[in-house]
Amino acid sequence: MSEVISFEGELGAFRATVQKNPRYVSESTCTGCGDCVASCPYQVDDDFNEGLSKRKAIFVPFPQAVPGCALIDRESCQYFRTGKCRICERVCKSQAVNFRDRKRRLRLNVGAVIVATGFEPYGASGLEEYGLGEMEDVVTALQYERMLSASGPTEGEVRRPSDSTVPNEIAFIQCVGSRDERYKKYCSAVCCMHATKEAMLTAEHHPGARSYIFYTDMRSPGKGFQEYVNRARTEYGVEYIRSRPGTITRKDDTGRVSIVFDDMLSRKVNRLDVDMVVLCTALTPHRSNSSVAGILGMELDEEGFVRSPDPLGIPFGTTVPGVLAAGYCAAPQDIPDSLVQASAAAAYAAEMLARRVDLRKPKRRRRPR
Repeated sequence: MSEVISFEGELGAFRATVQKNPRYVSESTCTGCGDCVASCPYQVDDDFNEGLSKRKAIFVPFPQAVPGCALIDRESCQYFRTGKCRICERVCKSQAVNFRDRKRRLRLNVGAVIVATGFEPYGASGLEEYGLGEMEDVVTALQYERMLSASGPTEGEVRRPSDSTVPNEIAFIQCVGSRDERYKKYCSAVCCMHATKEAMLTAEHHPGARSYIFYTDMRSPGKGFQEYVNRARTEYGVEYIRSRPGTITRKDDTGRVSIVFDDMLSRKVNRLDVDMVVLCTALTPHRSNSSVAGILGMELDEEGFVRSPDPLGIPFGTTVPGVLAAGYCAAPQDIPDSLVQASAAAAYAAEMLARRVDLRKPKRRRRPR
């Protein structure tokens, strides 16, 4: 609920102004009982579930949110829109709802900064050949991930959006929008492995379901990753097809999805009919990366990642001394690599500040013997 709006200073003596946006629910008094959420009569698409379900105008952003209290969305709240309602305020036993909450500014003196703005999926709706947004049974990998989650819109059951039936055959298409001169040139680093994981989970949730993964190159460089792919093939029956499909259409007579592709091994144009298609879209630096970089004075590369002056020696470094970057905002990487980089950045920040404190300490004079 907060954002940095100004930043100045130098290593060890930065001054940041942070704007804390109103939640309209008191973090100190909200008990997380959920009465306000249950009583709210207004619903909108749930962004966390990628639009696959609805949420209330007052809501907890996601399971295990910190803090675990509700907040009110001004855009969908009827009180802010029409001046009427306030049901949530009446049902709240702890009187945590506060419609008079306002923006607040905090001024912080800090020694170092670690940027971890993360990523967001590339908008693949513009790639017309894949039919995203036109065919209900074509979804993104993040939407499919929410279906597989027990806390997701289908409570862990994979269902076709068109008719809510369990799909028997599912195709995963890699490199949608990535490794492509027209869109994103780089590899997103995680798609091969998350598609393999989702295919294996599908078989565990629905034994007998068959998965096909269309890939450009199998990139599984992490520890045990190739063994994981081998398990998907041998134990779960996942079929890997080296190809980038050309078109995806819906068969009106059966309601299935038809994929036309050029098989790179057999060198033949083939067709595969499946019940559902999952698009593994490119992952890009979060849209806030550019604004944060502008405020902090960092440089970004042509793809929007944080530029490091020494990518081999200090991969978490930035062009501003004392400002570090960790995770996907710095470069495409998976969770283990992000954790390692974050730990390294934190340790490096502590080391820089410790050295600066030592330099400021007055030297003790030795007493004459």
